[in-house]
Amino acid sequence: MSTITDVAREAGVSVATVSRALRGLDRVSPRTRERVLKVANELDYVASPTATSLASGRTQVVGVVAPFLTRWFFATLVSAIEKTLRQHDHHVLLFDLEDDTYDQRLPLSQNMLWKRVDGVITLNLPMTQDELDLVDRLGLPLVAIGTPVADRPNVRIDEAQAMRTATEHLVSLGHERIAYIGAVPSNKAHIRTPQARLDAFREVMQSHGLAEHKQWILGSDWSADSASADTHTLLASDDRPTAIAAASDEMAIGAMAAARAQGLHIPEDLSVIGIDDHALSNVLGLTTVRQDVAAQGRQAAEILLRSLGVATDGGDETEVVVPTELVIRASTAPPTAL
Repeated sequence: MSTITDVAREAGVSVATVSRALRGLDRVSPRTRERVLKVANELDYVASPTATSLASGRTQVVGVVAPFLTRWFFATLVSAIEKTLRQHDHHVLLFDLEDDTYDQRLPLSQNMLWKRVDGVITLNLPMTQDELDLVDRLGLPLVAIGTPVADRPNVRIDEAQAMRTATEHLVSLGHERIAYIGAVPSNKAHIRTPQARLDAFREVMQSHGLAEHKQWILGSDWSADSASADTHTLLASDDRPTAIAAASDEMAIGAMAAARAQGLHIPEDLSVIGIDDHALSNVLGLTTVRQDVAAQGRQAAEILLRSLGVATDGGDETEVVVPTELVIRASTAPPTAL
């Protein structure tokens, strides 16, 4: 295997010049840089990432921090971020802060970040003041996806508008007896998105003078299994809704499974709508409010790369709101008499 010394000898320059040329630093003439790159390619020389990191102080790694990674939403974000960073020879180091319980998370620590990453992207994660102080102390740029982080760039959708669109669609079809699934306990790890969507649901119901049934506001851990179990209990009652607005497609899919297990037909007996446009939503015929999850990951990665001076394309956005759109499929229709 060729070494940097071999490249220097063949190119007729010093080892330091080879290092500067391969790292794209100044004080190397274009002609010399071209010769070094040609020789390095001919000798199949690849610079050691560790050595490059020690010399530059950069790791070319971005820390991606999530409250958990077992949901389609988070996996899709991570995939888009990694692909975007890879185009600029940067990569992802994942930090899954999931604890043993859904309503808590592990803290972000100095051992996770120090000398390991050049920047941080958070995925729908409220940050504590101690965590913000840590990131500032380490001098790491941070971009937040979803839940905003104070004074940092943010890429998100309008959570409230997405749920307003979903609920208004059900109301426009004539539904008045509408349940909601996706309420969660008040906790620092997950409260922002669930609360914004629940508030928007209530706002639409009130604006149309429709009654909110407390027993129809279902809690969930935002998984299909949990939603299915909760919906099964709801639909077993004689006093059941004609429609369900789910705060995510995964919960909507769970609700649809529960309804069908009880012999109900969708949408004749029950309309169901979600938010996301999950990978399975089209094949299952689920009406949803689509958000472009991958686009959010790409834009967050691009903003971070610009803050690192790696990428120059694009503007100086501090807040990007990605639009959503209603996608009508087979899971919603006007209500029939109970």
